Amino acid sequence: MASAAEQMAANLSWGALGKATDLRQRIFFTIGLLIVYRVGTYIPVPGIDGTALREFMADLSTGIGGMLNMFTGGAISRMGIFALGIMPYISASIIVQLMTAMVPKLEQLKKEGQQGQKKINQYTRYGTVVLATFQAYGIAVSLQSGGLVTTPGWFFIGACVITLVGGTMFLMWLGEQITARGIGNGISLIIFVGIVAEIPAALAQFFSQGRSGALSPAVIIGVIIMVIVVIAFVVFMERALRKIHIQYPRRQVGMKVYDGGSSHLPVKVNPAGVIPAIFASSLLLLPVTVSTFSGAQTGPIMSTILAYFGPGQPLYLLFFVGMIVFFAYFYTANVAFKVEDVADNLKNQNGFVPGIRPGKKTEEYLEYVVNRVLVLGSGYLALVCLLPEILRHQLGIPFYFGGTSVLIVVSVTMDTINQVQSHLLAHQYEGLIEKSNLRGKKRGKPAPARR
Repeated sequence: MASAAEQMAANLSWGALGKATDLRQRIFFTIGLLIVYRVGTYIPVPGIDGTALREFMADLSTGIGGMLNMFTGGAISRMGIFALGIMPYISASIIVQLMTAMVPKLEQLKKEGQQGQKKINQYTRYGTVVLATFQAYGIAVSLQSGGLVTTPGWFFIGACVITLVGGTMFLMWLGEQITARGIGNGISLIIFVGIVAEIPAALAQFFSQGRSGALSPAVIIGVIIMVIVVIAFVVFMERALRKIHIQYPRRQVGMKVYDGGSSHLPVKVNPAGVIPAIFASSLLLLPVTVSTFSGAQTGPIMSTILAYFGPGQPLYLLFFVGMIVFFAYFYTANVAFKVEDVADNLKNQNGFVPGIRPGKKTEEYLEYVVNRVLVLGSGYLALVCLLPEILRHQLGIPFYFGGTSVLIVVSVTMDTINQVQSHLLAHQYEGLIEKSNLRGKKRGKPAPARR
């Protein structure tokens, strides 16, 4: 039998959105900031030769430039002020989280609650500035050496670095504001909007390849079917759960005795969501972003990196899969599902897994279950990101039909819809509580005195 909360969730309708004022304001706030982001991708960095840049990016659209373009929402092909995108922030987050697991001082900060988390966030911002400055300087020098600048010199390099770093920091601030005052995860939504905004152009390019004869009708139909199958598979796996039975004993509170109950602890097959794919892509983009625009001026080391770590290359695919599996386990253990905290919460609530002692034994059992479930979860992420990537490289179709882009779009959409439904459910609960309070006041109203 469904619980009261499940029955209320099943009866939710989008018509209730008009009554949920706070949720409506959050949605409008999020849309407004995302529009600001999209406008910024069209504002160019000063001193860029637009014609030469367009010709250069046309040659790179099927290589690493295409992936950079996807994750920056097209800003890098136009060399907009958001050309670095949000990737330096994600890379800094990866580095700080890895250091938190290895450095005792940072690990202690993490255990200090909200104040410690603020300090860690501050370190992440500092790391973002350092990485963004490094990448911006590399891009500025590469643009200049590649002949894509109208007025080369130190003035252009300084202006380009300041503009790109400022754009990345502004994007980081936008993401934090969306997460705090809007709806959904701000960083994921920025990447999501950048991908979705470029899909119409990618579709036009895809079908134009079919009209020109570069792709056969069978390939076009096959790619469409592949995308539909990947979407259905992602939705199925993102909703898949491993339920752990939890038992609560009979307890006495004051003079009342409450019967024991049972419930389920849901463990998602993929607790980390889309984060491992974004982290892995970010690390792959970090070393090659600098060398993308230098063309013939690329050094031997960077030329080797581009040759072996370009999209579709064996080392690229191997590194991609390894990073996805690593971050699936790392992010789940440190952020998404911390077995130590879950075991402590169950112990504090007098809950236990039947046949397992509370405390350390429960923690070991949960870790065992999560690690086994993550074999499927990480394998599913690697498969979804890898198989379409191989087909995309072999057939020369746009990056937007690859597994990473489909995974990000579907996962972020599902997470955002779930948050909207949670806000609507909370609003419905508040309405029921207000009605019950009003009825209680009417019933408790004293009768008028007789005269």
